[in-house]
Amino acid sequence: MPQRHTIMAPMWGEMLVPDWLTRSAAHHPDVVALRAGAVTRTYGALAHDVAALAAQLLAAGVQAGERVAVLARNGWPFVTVVHAVCHVRAVLVPLNVRLTAAEMAWQLADAGATWLFADEELADVARALSAGQPTLHVLPVPPAPPALVPPALPPAAPPIDLAAPQAIMYTSGTTGTPKGAIITFGMQWWSAMGSMMNLGHDPADRWLAVLPFFHIGGLAIIWRATIAGTGIVSLDHFDAAATNAAIQTEQVTLAPVVAVMLQRMLADLDAAGGGLPSLRTVLLGGGPAPRPLLEAAARHRLPVLQTYGMTESCAQAVTLPPDQALAKLGAAGLPLGAVELAIWADGQPVGPDIAGEIMLRGPTITPGYWARPAATAAAFHDGWFATGDIGRLDAQGFLTVLDRRSDLIISGGENIYPAEIEAALLSHPAVAEAGVAGLEDPTWGQVPGAAVVLRPGATATPPELIAFLTTRLARYKVPRRLVITAALPRNGASKVLRRHLPAFFGTDALD
Repeated sequence: MPQRHTIMAPMWGEMLVPDWLTRSAAHHPDVVALRAGAVTRTYGALAHDVAALAAQLLAAGVQAGERVAVLARNGWPFVTVVHAVCHVRAVLVPLNVRLTAAEMAWQLADAGATWLFADEELADVARALSAGQPTLHVLPVPPAPPALVPPALPPAAPPIDLAAPQAIMYTSGTTGTPKGAIITFGMQWWSAMGSMMNLGHDPADRWLAVLPFFHIGGLAIIWRATIAGTGIVSLDHFDAAATNAAIQTEQVTLAPVVAVMLQRMLADLDAAGGGLPSLRTVLLGGGPAPRPLLEAAARHRLPVLQTYGMTESCAQAVTLPPDQALAKLGAAGLPLGAVELAIWADGQPVGPDIAGEIMLRGPTITPGYWARPAATAAAFHDGWFATGDIGRLDAQGFLTVLDRRSDLIISGGENIYPAEIEAALLSHPAVAEAGVAGLEDPTWGQVPGAAVVLRPGATATPPELIAFLTTRLARYKVPRRLVITAALPRNGASKVLRRHLPAFFGTDALD
């Protein structure tokens, strides 16, 4: 009887692929990989920069698997460090530059980081952090070399193991102590592939990098551009006028932003005139987008595609297909090619048009949290990752994100989604920003409270805004308390921190 041979197909991520920067440098050496301020680097030049920095890391004693933190704003230093850490197969730990020193020190200790890169602007912060952690060694980022055409490409970096961790990225901590989500190279690969399948690939594409590289939405841009051999136009901070100008000047084609950024970009376009004709896609993430914002973008002929994702899903997990941008206005879209999506209620999948928890599965989902086995186990159910977000699917499988489960307001047994109230407030011509949270109430358990930022020069009173809402929302959804404030509390990703809103409601709030 002939012997039977079984060929085992590799599981997702259990494979080696050629180094992405090496491949793009070999195939596209003269393509501009990065424009950041005064620095312009082609893929050929960037590969030389990275090889030189990787050699310095090895000489300093950095070993594969060690955690290497980076404290820098968007720009050439951050991009070069990301690639150099990959080159030596260490694990990147990006630090949010907006955190306090105590918060950074906690993350460094939790990750067990032994090396810390810092750009010149943040060098003093890095030295103070190392003084408190004797095992932490500071490595200054070298200044960007002058632009040049390298005579030859450097030696190829070793292949990339898709199962290996690329980064440990700490969640925003909006519901407690931050957790370090493990981001593998396979997550970045399949996320980039899914994005290209959805958006298409143009060799002339240029990504706008105004989302911070220390967040997953920014870090993913580096890898998506590198894998595709396309360019990045990087800004070290967000300013609406400067962002619009960079898009116009650099012919940016792909612009990932969050809702508050898009709102300010549209306001700048209204004030200054003109448009952004080079953009073929605006990827809008960071939470449910208010319909008035999407309608305003449509009036400006901006092709906005809503997305849904998080750190644990390597940024995008769901994106609206370009041909459905107007037909499905308000929907987050369909899952990317390698992602499975389901809605669960009471521990079971539910059908169309029923609200429940958004569940994700696939090779773009984190394998777990760094040194948090209990948190990892709690996050997964029969192989599905529980996002903690509430959504529903329509009959065609398009996802609409309703809200964070932790932000859900339950008032007298009724479920109230803050995003719905915020969207209604934003449809008022005087309202620039709105945040809604649940407030304790002895009768109803919770009632909604709203904090509002008015547009410059606009006037409106809390009673006027309440009256406006009563014609648009069911009575139980209308905020019982409303305050007008100068600014809303936001985290480093510009998301409204709803858990901080109850402190805004004093005796001057409308009852």
